[in-house]
Amino acid sequence: MLKLLFRIFIKNYKDTASASVRQAYGVLCGGLGIVFNLVLFAGKFLAGALSGSIAITADAFNNLSDAGSSIITLFGFKMAGQKPDKDHPFGHGRIEYISGLLVSMLILFMAFELLKSSVSKILNPSAPSISPVIIGILAASILVKGYMAYYNYKVGRLINSSTVKAAGTDSLSDMVSTSLVLISSLISHYTDLIIDGYCGVLLGLLIFYAGIQAAKDTIGPLLGQAPDPEYVQQVSDIVMSYDGIIGIHDLIVHNYGPGRVLISLHAEVPSDGDILAMHDMIDLIEHNLRDTLHCSAVIHMDPISVNDKETVHLKLLTAGYLAEIDEQLTMHDFRIVKGPTHTNIIFDVVVPYGFKMSDSQVRAAITERIRQDNPNYYAVIEVDKQFT
Repeated sequence: MLKLLFRIFIKNYKDTASASVRQAYGVLCGGLGIVFNLVLFAGKFLAGALSGSIAITADAFNNLSDAGSSIITLFGFKMAGQKPDKDHPFGHGRIEYISGLLVSMLILFMAFELLKSSVSKILNPSAPSISPVIIGILAASILVKGYMAYYNYKVGRLINSSTVKAAGTDSLSDMVSTSLVLISSLISHYTDLIIDGYCGVLLGLLIFYAGIQAAKDTIGPLLGQAPDPEYVQQVSDIVMSYDGIIGIHDLIVHNYGPGRVLISLHAEVPSDGDILAMHDMIDLIEHNLRDTLHCSAVIHMDPISVNDKETVHLKLLTAGYLAEIDEQLTMHDFRIVKGPTHTNIIFDVVVPYGFKMSDSQVRAAITERIRQDNPNYYAVIEVDKQFT
């Protein structure tokens, strides 16, 4: 069923790295969500009116808000798929994250409203009525929401979309909440226990938690979170697959929305190599990254001395000094400049975030350790942070 819909509505549906294909998947999920949630709202609202259950009625309006969320998802993907323009040269992809944030805000609002009505129901309890029709409506709703959670999670993983995954989380929480509503209605009908309001509170808390998780998934990319380690490894593997590359550092991934990524990095190359040949190789790597990962790449060449024995020896010594201080410390751009009275040892040290020592303490500790080995060595250290 799901694959059939993909084939009918999405051209080249297997090319999920394409921005246009991602947009089509998002629009399809949004459209299905609107249809399913409006049908569920109508059925549950009727069941709530017939039974007098606040939990069923609240669950109905939760589905109505879900329809609104699906509308936001649909238009969010449509707007995110707009072509770049002079004011937005990297496109409009981050609108997808904004739409996901709006969906999470709607989820939180409905959770708050449900909690209010449920507390009122606890203070003024009344047993809801139940009938085979109501049971059938709620059971059908559970099955539909389960299917919606399934296809949203599937598509969310397929196109790596936090917005669609948030819709899946919302559908899953709705399935659980409707199950609790059905159970509470049956318990209230066959016993003297009126737990309708208490179940509503539990549902509200579950929906509130789902909203918080959905918000976290969309706020992170907007704030500039660290890239996926698997993506970073893919970039590293591609660059390091070329024989002329000694190492890479200062890799930065700029996320302008799914499928709209700009990469910048420094590639270490032999200082005595053919500059024209190395430049040609860098161009090939940039094109490879673009074609393989669908990103824009800018690579800066860093010449590294690989044949000077003194430089190689001092580099190994300095790496050992860093390991003595802390094995988390790494370095790059190592070079030496000799003078008549002393030798400058120049390099960048990478200090992880949250490190136990301040940048100045790290610089002082390394400088002191180098001077202990030879007073004529002067350390010129630039402290870097790891962006990936």
